[in-house]
Amino acid sequence: MMTAHEIRAKFLDFFAAQGHQKVASSPLIPREDPSLLFTNAGMVQFKKVFLGQDKPGYKRATTSQKCLRVGGKHNDLENVGRTARHHTFFEMLGNFSFGDYFKEDAIRFAWTFLTEVIGLDKSRLYATVYQDDDEAFGLWQKVAGLSPDRIYRLGEKDNFWSMGDTGPCGPCSEIMYDRGEEVSCGPDCGIGTCDCDRYLEIWNLVFMQYDQLESGERVALPRPSIDTGMGLERIAAVVQGVHSNFDIDLFQTIIATAASIAGVTYGATDEQDTALRVIADHSRAVAFLVADGVMPSNEGRGYVLRRLIRRALRFGKLIGLSDPFLFKTAGTVVEVMGDAYPELVATRDFMERMVREEEERFGVTLDKGLAILAEELDRMEAAGEKTITGQFAFKLYDTYGFPLDIVNDVAGKRGITTDEDGYKACMAEQKARAKKAWKGSGETDPAVLFLELLESGMKSRFVGYETLTAQSRVNALISAEGQAVERLTAGETGYAVCAVTPFYGESGGQAGDVGAITTLTGNATVTGTIKAGPELTAHHITIAAGEILLDQEADLAVDTAVRAATARNHTCTHLLHKALKNVLGSHVNQAGSLVTPDRLRFDFTHIAAMTPDELSRVEDEVNAAILLDAPVTTEVLPLEAARAKGATALFGEKYGDTVRVVEVPGVSMEFCGGTHLSATGQAGSFLILAESGVAAGTRRIEAATGLNTIKHVREMRGELDESLHAAKAKAGELPGRIKKLQDDIRALTKEKEQLAAKLASGQGRDLLSGLEEIGGVKVLCAKVDAPNIKALREAMDDLRSKVPSGVVAIAAEQDGGKVSLIVAVSKDLHGRFTAPALIKEAAAAVGGSGGGRPDMAQAGGTNPAGIEEAFAKVRAVVAG
Repeated sequence: MMTAHEIRAKFLDFFAAQGHQKVASSPLIPREDPSLLFTNAGMVQFKKVFLGQDKPGYKRATTSQKCLRVGGKHNDLENVGRTARHHTFFEMLGNFSFGDYFKEDAIRFAWTFLTEVIGLDKSRLYATVYQDDDEAFGLWQKVAGLSPDRIYRLGEKDNFWSMGDTGPCGPCSEIMYDRGEEVSCGPDCGIGTCDCDRYLEIWNLVFMQYDQLESGERVALPRPSIDTGMGLERIAAVVQGVHSNFDIDLFQTIIATAASIAGVTYGATDEQDTALRVIADHSRAVAFLVADGVMPSNEGRGYVLRRLIRRALRFGKLIGLSDPFLFKTAGTVVEVMGDAYPELVATRDFMERMVREEEERFGVTLDKGLAILAEELDRMEAAGEKTITGQFAFKLYDTYGFPLDIVNDVAGKRGITTDEDGYKACMAEQKARAKKAWKGSGETDPAVLFLELLESGMKSRFVGYETLTAQSRVNALISAEGQAVERLTAGETGYAVCAVTPFYGESGGQAGDVGAITTLTGNATVTGTIKAGPELTAHHITIAAGEILLDQEADLAVDTAVRAATARNHTCTHLLHKALKNVLGSHVNQAGSLVTPDRLRFDFTHIAAMTPDELSRVEDEVNAAILLDAPVTTEVLPLEAARAKGATALFGEKYGDTVRVVEVPGVSMEFCGGTHLSATGQAGSFLILAESGVAAGTRRIEAATGLNTIKHVREMRGELDESLHAAKAKAGELPGRIKKLQDDIRALTKEKEQLAAKLASGQGRDLLSGLEEIGGVKVLCAKVDAPNIKALREAMDDLRSKVPSGVVAIAAEQDGGKVSLIVAVSKDLHGRFTAPALIKEAAAAVGGSGGGRPDMAQAGGTNPAGIEEAFAKVRAVVAG
């Protein structure tokens, strides 16, 4: 049997032998293409080539492209696992011609590969062409020897491709494979007449020969091109003689892992098989998404990853999987596909840890959400209702993070639908509230403040890489209220825009420069600098003396000490980034940063808190690079040349045709537009101040450099001296002295609790006098003195031993105006009522809620005045 790996290799080798450049798959995150959430077709990385915006240096290319379809036009998610050929992640084999060969060669290459290289039976192959494409119709007869009755003309819906409403487009030709009469849908089964599985499309050849104009006219392209796509999973199923893509070798190893963990057999039941296929599909998508730098989050690509993980867990529940398992099946993906995609191997350890943590976090949410949903579905069935309200579905999402697609899955099995429009309306309302709250924050968007200047085409030329001083004309003055003015006078604040500036505008995480602007009539303090636009810098100023006038010549001077401090921190973020990769692994990527004169903050992708040893090693690596006193060089290069050189680009950033590369030879090389030192030794020193988590899979380091490290050490030394004095200890004795004090505190606390419990329990003799009988049940309701819930529980234990059959309810006021309440019900009464049922009524009276076991339940509240009412409700329920 020919494996999928062999088919992929044979495809790429075949086209390489026909003069095609083998091009590696681009990431699942499209570069410089905001129109796409994920790469969803083989031609995505070549869009600029087809549009004539890029010239790659070759005219023919072949790829096996990683693709993901989970939303929008190509949303296959709900069908995954339920059909034979729907996937989220898949591989698209393709060959491309950029103005080189055209229809005849494309058809010849495809026919030769299918019939000679992988040996498909020619008698089972058919072709479709666009209804007006006589040329392609003739070429299939000439090149492949197909008789006219095996070539089908189809309309625009099936056989015409376009990149959008305008732009390159052209007719398609599909190659179909006849899988035999056994999968036929009946006597009318045929190409173009039904959608059954007998005639399977295996390859689509796009003949890009027209330019679609806005007028609707199509004009011939001067250099027609070829774009083809063949799904690896689909052609593997054909070659391996199986009817489902999930039965090919690429999936079966992953499915076997999932089945083994669950203790089930693939092929036993439809429901189990669907769950195993979903888990296998989502395991592949998860492994590849993490390898390409996506982390779980509640928006964008990160939300898609989180949704896939959670959906796989939901289907795992259906086959009895309650413990984390997806990290294991995703690990199997690495074993199956790591040879072809080494990025999987490089990120395996990180991916497995991240997925496991996400599973563990969601496990609690899933159990709770499923229980609440089941309760609601039971109620609806009893009431004959058929639609879950949008408000209920949104509450599950908003309160518990429970995804809508899981609500749909569970409800659909019971014949119940969800009001998705109502759900979306609730989501829109929440976003509107959040937007309104943000607008009330008083922040002003620079793009709005300087809109007129941007529209006029005003620009500032930045010279701050070469010099910290400059002379320039004041081209614009903006008041604090956002109005264009001709002067700003002493005491006023506003913005000044100059034709030339040495001031760096805040961007890329680096704070803007500060300094001074001086004219013949006055001087101003620059308190900050912003980038109002890509080429427009604005100085936030306060007039210190005199006045600044429009169109004056001005002297601009950056504060050299502040710029140097900022540069120390910025250069050290590059050194830190590299050190983190060296110590933690190649999965580490920058996820945000803030560089100021005082300290640096660096966010990065990593799943676990760093250990003290890891922090020390990172700190040592950065300081070692500083002690090297290595040069820090900058170079402006074409984007692809910079990538080829090995420079690190920031994940998710969009870059222009040229980029600035900052390099510390032998240590670090990154795309960066910020200001830096000229040598690492100028940083002086590096000290990590804190390491913490800021989001799932994202950690944060805060650090200091230069004189700031000395300042911090002095502060720490002062605190240590105060602590030694307070503890009456000498240097080296403080840890032992602190431990002794902690032991003393624990002993005194324990003694206090024992006395409190003894006091509370001792009230039992007196409290029994309040025992009453209601409806044949002994009931005791009493307020006791108990300083904490532990003492209250011990008092309850004492009372329960004295009232073996009956109901006991006790409450205590505690510090801060709070109430603790406990209700106990003896086992012989559980047929009539339970402790949770009684406490639900009582807790409301004290402004709280609670729950527990049938024999004992606990609640808290904030209304001590309601204790007697709470007892009255307990008595009322017992009385019936």
